[in-house]
Amino acid sequence: MKAKTSFFCTECGNESVKWQGKCPACGSWNTLVEQQTMKTDKKGGFQPKRNNKAVPLKDLSADHEIRFSTGISELDRVLGGGAVKGSLVLVGGAPGVGKSTLLLQICGSLDGIGSVLYVTGEESCQQLKMRADRLCSNNDSVFVISETNLNAVLDSVDDIKPEFLIIDSIQTIYNEELTSAPGSVGQVKDCTMSLMRLAKEQGITVFVIGHVNKEGAIAGPKVLEHMVDCVLYFEGSVSSGYRILRAAKNRYGSTNEIGVFEMLNDGLQSVENPSEMLLSGRPENIPGTCVACVLEGSRPILAEVQALLCPTSFNAARRNSNGVDYNRAMLLLAVLEKIGGLRIGGCDAYINVIGGLELDEPAADLAVILAVASSYLEKEVDSKLAAIGEVGLTGELRAVSNLNQRLNETARLGFTKCIIPRQGRVRLQIPEGLEVVQVSNISEAMRAVFRS
Repeated sequence: MKAKTSFFCTECGNESVKWQGKCPACGSWNTLVEQQTMKTDKKGGFQPKRNNKAVPLKDLSADHEIRFSTGISELDRVLGGGAVKGSLVLVGGAPGVGKSTLLLQICGSLDGIGSVLYVTGEESCQQLKMRADRLCSNNDSVFVISETNLNAVLDSVDDIKPEFLIIDSIQTIYNEELTSAPGSVGQVKDCTMSLMRLAKEQGITVFVIGHVNKEGAIAGPKVLEHMVDCVLYFEGSVSSGYRILRAAKNRYGSTNEIGVFEMLNDGLQSVENPSEMLLSGRPENIPGTCVACVLEGSRPILAEVQALLCPTSFNAARRNSNGVDYNRAMLLLAVLEKIGGLRIGGCDAYINVIGGLELDEPAADLAVILAVASSYLEKEVDSKLAAIGEVGLTGELRAVSNLNQRLNETARLGFTKCIIPRQGRVRLQIPEGLEVVQVSNISEAMRAVFRS
């Protein structure tokens, strides 16, 4: 038997038989690294084939997947209603954001559902015990092992036969049959493949923690995200008390849902009403702020959009956006100057969404327009006003989906006025106490908001 080596791209996971300066798949430079992949015999043949035969599609069972609640409502929402038996879930996030805390809390909430094996490759068992005592996650059916050897982990699974397996983290696990270092492309790929096979063959639900690189993506080959069933990103500043959990991939549900958590002394707590959290501490009667109502999956969320404009000191005005796509923000600034008649070309423009929320829905366009205009005109937007609508290149306002649901959420949080696009065939169900103003373009919207 002899080892076979290949070259993997650290950006896209493409495999090549020889080293190249440029990846032929994604075009990245100097990203190919050599890794040992598998062992072959002296004749060059691969390992024996398994007795796995194809079956007709019509003969397969169409039973639904077996779901169960993790005991954390916001995590269940992101997973599509709960975890699925035999699934492999990858959880990524910045250091200190709370990945290990979240999974350790899952151990405490699974009491009575099944046994859990927690594999920690970065901490000792005593350190894990101290955190479990602080989080009140002590569970009689939780087993802990401090191990980085993949074969030892699989042996522990055979001995304990748990229903749930937690790996913290995949970058510390290694296969001793490979000569590469733990965390390398070959090791991460091989270990993840073994865990995936374990989950599918034995029906074990596996949660894996993955480190992220400086760009914010999960470290290791990109193929890692293609191998797993769910990819969850835990976002939030370490200095902030709030965290947002997003699904970048979910084979068993939607990827549009988000989960909001608050980091407290006793661990992460689900935030059932994220709109109140995002609007807490909002200044009133201050120019440069407006509230938008966006949909995250099936949940309407109100978020505060802030804008700051000031005369530039350079030949070219500076632009910056946080929480709004930069290209989308530049488009809206151009529309506001051309159609709205505001000379903002000589001003530095800064746009920010409070709470770390990413507004990737066009329904927030009108709120961005009004926040920028408010800062430029130095006229405040009514603190009880919300704006909903997509803005086109000619300054017109386009209708958005689920408008009645957005209006109900706006009225529930105490807003008394809402600016929306002029509706055609949609029948509005206006909540009591909410004044709805329908406008056709941004000029009408600004006249309705800045009457004085």
